[in-house]
Amino acid sequence: MKKVLVIYTGGTIGMVKDKHSGALLPFDMSKIHETLPVLKEFNCILDSFRLDPIIDSANMNPQYWLKLVNVIEKNYNLYDSFIVLHGTDTMSYTASMLSFMLENLQKTIILTGSQLPLGMIRTDGRDNIIGAVEIACTDLVKIPEVCIFFEDKLYRGNRTTKINAEYFEAFYSGNYPSLAKVGINITYKKHLFLPFPEKDFKAYNKLDDNVALIKLYPGLNKEYLKSILKIKGLRGVVLETFGAGNAPTEKWFIDLLKKAIKNDIYIYNVTQCKSGSVVMGHYETSAHLMEIGVISGKDITTESAIAKMMFCLGNFQNREDITKMLSSSLRGEISE
Repeated sequence: MKKVLVIYTGGTIGMVKDKHSGALLPFDMSKIHETLPVLKEFNCILDSFRLDPIIDSANMNPQYWLKLVNVIEKNYNLYDSFIVLHGTDTMSYTASMLSFMLENLQKTIILTGSQLPLGMIRTDGRDNIIGAVEIACTDLVKIPEVCIFFEDKLYRGNRTTKINAEYFEAFYSGNYPSLAKVGINITYKKHLFLPFPEKDFKAYNKLDDNVALIKLYPGLNKEYLKSILKIKGLRGVVLETFGAGNAPTEKWFIDLLKKAIKNDIYIYNVTQCKSGSVVMGHYETSAHLMEIGVISGKDITTESAIAKMMFCLGNFQNREDITKMLSSSLRGEISE
């Protein structure tokens, strides 16, 4: 019988309406079988753990990620898989961070949540939890990845972006297909899974959050860009560029980035598009970025780029090594 640990971090999915006041209150996850009795039909043991404090996912931060990693690391040998109940707003960031912090993962970790609270009649949380539990308990396949399950699809977590705040189909993976599709049966796409690791599992416990995100737009102000690049302690910038990695060619723009790179700040080029890849040098408007040492993020998502940069800067020192890691795939976050 499989053992699954359900970790509740907060978010919409864990809220139920108080019968007396009508207010939404956090749900006691130890009573999940009472709310969803169908879970008893699965051949698995479901234990629950509630992180303290539970938070709205808009308040997610690096210290909370480290707490979550610590819980998984301590329980890694006690459970066959893990389900993390999480708010949708920053779920893609957390899934990405967990994928980097948990190296040589040999077990399935599934993040899920909902657009409507579990206690509401039309909640999508019911099907999301049931689907996540069924996949976590399966004997049919081994999925050694951090995933997101939402609206009948299992995604590689570090490939996802939240694209909708209103409809149940909230997540999108523009550069990598879903790993599984839930219908009458569950269709697993085994050829898309990460290979099962041969090395021992390792959890990291350091992050460096001295990272900034700069989104390019027509009319970007010189002083605005300069002020960000002069932030005390800044070590890395995720630069959201146009299309295939294109950016302005004005001298002041290039000079500011060039100076930042000389000051040992990593500039990581990702596209603003929801699908597609950075191809520096394909157009003249990206060739100059490559020449000054901007690192191509290829088809990585912004969420994954931020998590990856915090992870790399927190755990490694050598510039050549960090540059190589940022420009290559560590956990399937980049197509190669």
